[in-house]
Formats: sequence, C-alpha cells, structure tokens
Amino acid sequence: MNHVRVKICGLTRAEDVIAAVSAGADAIGFVFADSPRRIGTETAAQLAGYVPEEVLRVGLFMDQDLQQIQRVVNAVPLDVLQFHGSEPESVCKSFGLPYLKAVVMDDVESAKQAERDYPTTMGLVLDSHRYGKPGGSGKVFDWSLAGAVSKPVWLAGGLNAGNVAAAIRAVRPYAVDVSSGVESKPGIKDADRINAFIKASKAVENDQLDNGLR
Repeated sequence: MNHVRVKICGLTRAEDVIAAVSAGADAIGFVFADSPRRIGTETAAQLAGYVPEEVLRVGLFMDQDLQQIQRVVNAVPLDVLQFHGSEPESVCKSFGLPYLKAVVMDDVESAKQAERDYPTTMGLVLDSHRYGKPGGSGKVFDWSLAGAVSKPVWLAGGLNAGNVAAAIRAVRPYAVDVSSGVESKPGIKDADRINAFIKASKAVENDQLDNGLR
C-alpha cells in the first residue's frame, strides 16, 4: 500500500496546528468559507507560520468572490486551494495554485461528473456534506462509491480514530481528511484525538507492509 497522507482540517488555534504537525500530519486545512471553523486572513497567516515547508497548507473556499479569494492567496502562504461549492474549473485553476475539488457523494455519478468537469484538479475530496456546506458534518458516506474515481482520492466525511483504518482498507485513498472527528467542539481540536487518528491511519500502512503488500 502506498503512503496514505493525513490532512487535519478546520484549524483555528496555534496549539492545534502545532499538535497536528507534531503528530505527523501531511497537510493542514484552513477554512475561509462560512463555517464554525472559519478564520480570518490575518489569523491564517499567523497559523501558517507554524507549518513546516514539508506540510501542505490548504485553504478551503466555497462560492466566494474571486477578489476575496485572491486577497487570501496574496496574504496567506497557501500551497493548495480546496473548493467546496459550484465553482467552475476556470475559477478553481485561475489562482495559479494546485487545487482540490470537493464532491458530495450522493452516488457514483457524482464523482464521475466531477472528474469530467474538473480535469485539472490534483484530486477529489469525497465528502458527505450537504450542498452549500463546507464539510465537517461528521457523517460517513458509502465508501464503495469511491471505486469509480480515477483521480487521487482525499477521503473525508465522518472519519475518526475508530473508523479510519476500515476506511483506508476499503477505499485505499491518496489521503484521509478529518475535521470534526478530532474536535472537542467545532473549531477546537483535541491533541489526543489528533494523535489517535494519525496513529490509526499509519498503523494500516504498517500492517500492509508487514504482510508484504504494497
């Protein structure tokens, strides 16, 4: 099994960013869309300073004004943009950064259509959130639907330390993406839950390697 990356999303405090990085997160997500986890540009720029170069800094947006997004891109050192709304491909790729496109996984066709509509995306975030919501719902979708995706899968939606191993075995995603599953309340992460989630994610990879699988 290939290395499964871990993204901790919806971070709002320096101590949570530090905890995620220390636990081995591969990507950190900052929410700029309307959400309990939303942070301002100045705060995001400060938090980004705690993220080492080898960890991706991802900015989450949803149907926002292009000038507003550009102001964030200019002020915050982001590596990847993540779009959760109805933004067309022309908008997603217009900021000169790699981007992820979130997909509400209602059925197999949802992901297939997204691959057709966003051929330039670096990957699809398969999630269970409702349309018009930025994620963090805490709900799981039918993981068997992910089998139709050829783009790198960033698996989200209701993941936590208790189910992430099963999710990885079922989907074999490029990355797993968690927000509410490592929180004590919306926007406030729990260091123990972050550690447990990342440990559980890495344990699956180690188990596969021990069994001689790739």
